[in-house]
Amino acid sequence: MLHSFNAQAAQSLLLVIDIQDKLQPAMKRYEQVKQITLQLAKAADLLAVPTLITQQYKQGLGETDLQLQQQFNQASYFDKTHFSACKEPGFLQQVARFERRQIIVVGMEAHVCVLQTCLDLLANDYQVFLIADGVSSRNDLHRDLAIAQLRQAGAVISCAESVIFQWAEVANTRLFKSVLEIVK
Repeated sequence: MLHSFNAQAAQSLLLVIDIQDKLQPAMKRYEQVKQITLQLAKAADLLAVPTLITQQYKQGLGETDLQLQQQFNQASYFDKTHFSACKEPGFLQQVARFERRQIIVVGMEAHVCVLQTCLDLLANDYQVFLIADGVSSRNDLHRDLAIAQLRQAGAVISCAESVIFQWAEVANTRLFKSVLEIVK
């Protein structure tokens, strides 16, 4: 029996929330979040974990970071204006189509769109894994408060490398050697 806090590739959906060009100058950890998201993207591709990317108010904030777009060539995109993607018509239906109960979340801003979306995913009986090294806000205190609030609400707080190794499960395979290249 597996502990429910173990992310399983076959049960995971990677949800990338609003990592958009025009947010870069305001986000303290933009580059870190981008690099963590790129690691997860490569691992998700290798381990057949689907990806859903949200874009908040694209007319004002621009598109998803170009480097991420290039890495996520199999991803689905969802445009939104609500802070919680779950309040946007069609979002929960799109998530349900993946038939995955574990939602692995990265993005920005941690205390706005990430927080509200994750709370609503939890309310809809999804298991949320918040990647703490993969979220950012303009202010680190706001980021930290969002992480604490999501922990209290029942999200699993983790890091990208933990989830990637949970997805991989075993070390003595050719697949694991590829995973190791991603996290190094």
